[in-house]
Amino acid sequence: MKMVHAIIRPELLEEVKRSLEKEGFHGLTVYDVRGRGRQDSFSWKIRGNIYKIDLLPKLKIEIVVEDDQAQRVAEIIRSAASTGEIGDGKIFITHVEEAIRIRTGETGPEAVK
Repeated sequence: MKMVHAIIRPELLEEVKRSLEKEGFHGLTVYDVRGRGRQDSFSWKIRGNIYKIDLLPKLKIEIVVEDDQAQRVAEIIRSAASTGEIGDGKIFITHVEEAIRIRTGETGPEAVK
């Protein structure tokens, strides 16, 4: 099994979810995260104080799939989350040693279906 981790712009979550569901991928976990890459930070001045934001709000999506589905899921996310601008995010694919469904005790790929 593989886990696809994607860091995306928050405003693109619904499009990514729709695209994944259309292809039959329904289970995912979403986290609010902050981060930075090549995007510039920005500053503004309020009442004489300068505020600098260099960790920008993003969303992290995690999806566990069978090995042969990981590249397809990554491509679906890339296509749905791409604006062509700096700050679109990153996708990482890692190995998952085991999965266990708490309710039934199923393990392996059956636990993530």
